[in-house]
Amino acid sequence: MHDTDGHKLERREFLKYMLSAAALPLVPGDTFLGRFNRVVLERSLSFYNIHTGERLTAVYWSLGSYHMDTLSEINHIFRDHRTGEEEQIDAGLLDLLFSLKSKVESSEQFHIISGYRCPSTNRLLQKNSKGVANGSLHMEGRAADIRLPGVKLSALRGAAMDLGLGGVGYYPQSDFVHVDTGRVKYWLGS
Repeated sequence: MHDTDGHKLERREFLKYMLSAAALPLVPGDTFLGRFNRVVLERSLSFYNIHTGERLTAVYWSLGSYHMDTLSEINHIFRDHRTGEEEQIDAGLLDLLFSLKSKVESSEQFHIISGYRCPSTNRLLQKNSKGVANGSLHMEGRAADIRLPGVKLSALRGAAMDLGLGGVGYYPQSDFVHVDTGRVKYWLGS
């Protein structure tokens, strides 16, 4: 396979280009080139941790590679705010959030209600709520409880379900949507 300049593409490079092209419909934009540049060149996310008050806006992926230093910053903002413990946040979760934000066409920061949870925090939350799973994907860095200012919670839930990339829990009374990179399933919480 050759690129537009006639250079031979390695199989891995070719697959990166093809995966990027396949993701184009996930990213809104006024022009094809605008969508292409956002998908192929970089992916960024913005977060606000409601418990610590910290904010982060960062490019976490560009030109086919995840940025390890940025992933460390994301691990920090997603940490268990009760204990300070950090865990590697699943890059697939970040890609899910990027796709979700693109789908609802928002430029706002995701509000993190819960990111990583250490096992002791998960046990504590289980005692106080029947909606906390014993084997929660929060303990693996594969789940986030979020909201997105300016986007109705029901619309955020619907968009996450439309993506079909993992579990989606809807917690209207608690004002958040749970998303994870586990099997595709949907539930209603309180």
